[in-house]
Amino acid sequence: MNQDLVETVPKKTTSPTSAAAGPRMPPLNGCALLLDIDGTLLDLAPSPHEVRVPPKLAKTLPALLSRTNGALALVSGRSLKDIDRIFAPMLFPAVGGHGAEMRISVENEAVASRAPPMNPDLIRRFAAIAALNPGILVEDKGYSLALHFRKAPDAEKAIYDAVSAIRADLPNAPIEVLPGKLVCEIKHAGFTKATGVTELMAHEPFKGRQPVFIGDDITDETVFAIMPDMKGLSFSVSRHAKGVDGHFNAPRDVRAWLGHLLEGA
Repeated sequence: MNQDLVETVPKKTTSPTSAAAGPRMPPLNGCALLLDIDGTLLDLAPSPHEVRVPPKLAKTLPALLSRTNGALALVSGRSLKDIDRIFAPMLFPAVGGHGAEMRISVENEAVASRAPPMNPDLIRRFAAIAALNPGILVEDKGYSLALHFRKAPDAEKAIYDAVSAIRADLPNAPIEVLPGKLVCEIKHAGFTKATGVTELMAHEPFKGRQPVFIGDDITDETVFAIMPDMKGLSFSVSRHAKGVDGHFNAPRDVRAWLGHLLEGA
């Protein structure tokens, strides 16, 4: 396997070292590949609906799913329905909605992971924030609501001020705010990508395998944090996240590295 595509960062230090000094990947038949989507596998786009799956990745992912005997999962803040739309006609095991939904295998139906949909009144109140700027896009995911401001980056402070005002008015509402790359997401408290990954890893074909997680955003940090306890490996994209085993510069490097995993299998 060619590891030149990933620069490893030893834990408990911020000084990068060469890839040769980094951890060795487990064989594909012994690992579980857990992959974030936006900003990790796929390049960010002006709006969530404009992301595209490169043709080569559309061949790489099914091949890796086969080589891992089904132990490859997409881990995303997107709903399973939206994940399936993006990757159609392909289907993959997935953790969706920041842990609210899960599909353990492509043969299984999607099931909610003890996460009720957001209250409609809450959704309406937070969605009304989009009136602050025509560039703010509202994405209702059912379990959460995302306010995207990639087309209106100057609106960031106004968005978070408005969200804070609503939260102050509803101090007992079981919600939390997830800041991301030009997005502010409001979701139910009590579930995260980490809780979803933990549950996923308790089921076959993931059970007993070494997890390898790749993510790029603040919402992925909950998974980075649990990888040591699972004896797993984690890699961040576009930045040196705390506690990871290495990082990629951009999604294109992640895609190339996944291709090299197949070559070395």
